Amino acid sequence: MSLAMNDLLEASPREVTSSLDLDITGMTCASCVARVERALQRVPGVLSAEVNLATNRARVIRRQGSAAEAELAAAVAKAGYEARPAAPASARRDSAAERRERVHLIAAAVLSAPLAAGMAGHLAGAGWMLPGWLQAMLATVVQAWLGGRFYVAGWRAVRAGAANMDLLVALGTSAAWGLSTWNLLAAPPGSGPALYYESSAMLVTFILLGKWLETRAREQTASALRALAALRPDVARRRREGAEEMVPIGQVAVGDIVVVRPGERIPVDGVVLEGAGAVDESMLTGESLPVEKAPGGTVAGGSILSDGVLGVRTTAVGAETVLARIVRLVEGAQASKPPVQRQVDRVSAVFVPVVLAVALATGLGWWLAGATASTALLDAVSVLVIACPCALGLATPAAIMAGTGAAARRGILIRDAAALESARAVTVVVFDKTGTLTMGRPDLVEVIPAGGIGEDEVLRLATALQANSEHPLAAAVRRRGVAAPPAEGFRALPGRGVAAIIEGRTLLLGSRRLLDEAQIGTGALMEAAARLEGQGRTLAWLGESGPAPVLLGLLAFGDALRPGAREAIAGLRRAGLGIVLLSGDSRGAAAAIAATLGIEEVAAEVLPEGKAERVAALRGGGAVVAMVGDGINDAPALAAADVGLAMGSGTDVAMATAGITLMRGDPALVGQALDIARRTHRTIRQGLFWAFAYNVVGIPLAAAGMLSPVVAGAAMALSSVSVVSNALRLRRWGSP
Repeated sequence: MSLAMNDLLEASPREVTSSLDLDITGMTCASCVARVERALQRVPGVLSAEVNLATNRARVIRRQGSAAEAELAAAVAKAGYEARPAAPASARRDSAAERRERVHLIAAAVLSAPLAAGMAGHLAGAGWMLPGWLQAMLATVVQAWLGGRFYVAGWRAVRAGAANMDLLVALGTSAAWGLSTWNLLAAPPGSGPALYYESSAMLVTFILLGKWLETRAREQTASALRALAALRPDVARRRREGAEEMVPIGQVAVGDIVVVRPGERIPVDGVVLEGAGAVDESMLTGESLPVEKAPGGTVAGGSILSDGVLGVRTTAVGAETVLARIVRLVEGAQASKPPVQRQVDRVSAVFVPVVLAVALATGLGWWLAGATASTALLDAVSVLVIACPCALGLATPAAIMAGTGAAARRGILIRDAAALESARAVTVVVFDKTGTLTMGRPDLVEVIPAGGIGEDEVLRLATALQANSEHPLAAAVRRRGVAAPPAEGFRALPGRGVAAIIEGRTLLLGSRRLLDEAQIGTGALMEAAARLEGQGRTLAWLGESGPAPVLLGLLAFGDALRPGAREAIAGLRRAGLGIVLLSGDSRGAAAAIAATLGIEEVAAEVLPEGKAERVAALRGGGAVVAMVGDGINDAPALAAADVGLAMGSGTDVAMATAGITLMRGDPALVGQALDIARRTHRTIRQGLFWAFAYNVVGIPLAAAGMLSPVVAGAAMALSSVSVVSNALRLRRWGSP
């Protein structure tokens, strides 16, 4: 894995804006999400705010220097909630919340059990019913102590001029408890009043059951992120003046030498100075096989040294490491929203007021139709309880958390929900060739001189031209180790080649297009070029421009296909996707690679802007395009596509432009990324369907008097649990 990923994907525009994450407490449903977002967006300087119910987190994009944390927290507090700076993923733990919910649930179940047993016995004709005063005591403890949270949160919502799930629960359970208490106090001595304490107590119990299950499920959906955050060791073995000492990781600085022994996690990003060994990078890249490291190789913090001993010079620590940036990227993806969730949020904003109106109409309707006040009130309570919109707020974020977490474990980093939304609809995949379908480490296989000079002279001049270039072909030339004169006025010509002044001569090295532009004839070597292109070789032409342009030679490079490239392309074709190869290489070399891989549509000798134009043309024809690349020259096309996929072994520019980063150079990850996007989107749709289905079916049944409050409470809890459980299936996702 390349430490070029140190500049991974900082998504917010840096020049005028900044992002801030806040942990929000007190949210219980989708209407809470909408209210917190509105409160944050009203703060001057805030450009956008997205709130995630599954993570209880808000991401705020603000103008630089505006909307201070205190202002944002005050706005959230005014809306009835609490906000504080978000804790890092490694510091967040939901276990305390899960334990608290479990204790409350057990207490509610123990206190409610006698009431439920009495009702069951009554229905069966057995005299198990507790005395009224004892029922009142048990139900009051449940209502006031364990259900007190609903009153607090509901009152905050009312003070903020809004309504939420807690208000529905508080009204519903209070109505059942209040009606029972009124009947108990108003009943003549010796009579048996109609009591509904079991309804209020069991409603609270079922809702607490749903809360506990939701908390557990949220913890599981975030497990991949916490596992990533926990990879970094707390201590490191630092070497100074020949002595080794164990120090806290916070004391290690850039430039320090860290010693890593077999079986230990590498604590920092760095460059290997001494030693050799195999490093397991699977938790970072998804690559199951250890990667051999030797002096000069790069390592990333969090990976495990399988064997050998390494001395590593630290290049990045803390928030600047690859691991920290990956965690931030995944957190950002989990905090973002796809368009479908924005529509749900708009519905949720008016959902609770509508439910209150329906419940009121239900109670009045039954009472006017001749039902007793008790029956009318209980039917209204059933409407209030079953309509709680918890599941609506959880369906999308739970699926995104589970999907992006599963993808990250396999080395697929998804920038945001927009990239996920685009990737699931892709119909055409466009590949760059060099470094994407090929290894990107070509070797110089043949040198053909022209113009009356020798092969050694061609190689010497080419080496001088390539001394300052980062292109893979330049590295192949330099590996020959030929001494070369200095170059002056070096210029990189994207998509064409390089130019420089060598020993007073203006020399060019690059594509045949470059030499044609300089009016340098290539006819003398065209026969050799055709032969080499037929073998799939990449060609670089060497020429001298000026008053008497002359062709000096031809260099041929061979670049092996990436392992699994054929299988990856075949898999995409089986999935019904169109495949296009775009390359700046010669037509012959590109066609040879395409024929080997079974790609029918090929465009060669395409400049970077030409790649972007081809992608735009495909989109204009109705295709949803994914562009796969790794180099600087691919960045325009990555930006022009519906979704860009950058190989993690490529350049920072490519990865900063792409919506999805593939952490290792495996073409099979392209199909896997599209597959997890489709599965995640399908899971979101399923969750929203069930969330709406519960309400569409449940509210009319409750309004018709066909659901008791206890059954309505159980159904409401079941809706949230089923939606989150369905999302959790994504955690078991493997390669398609």
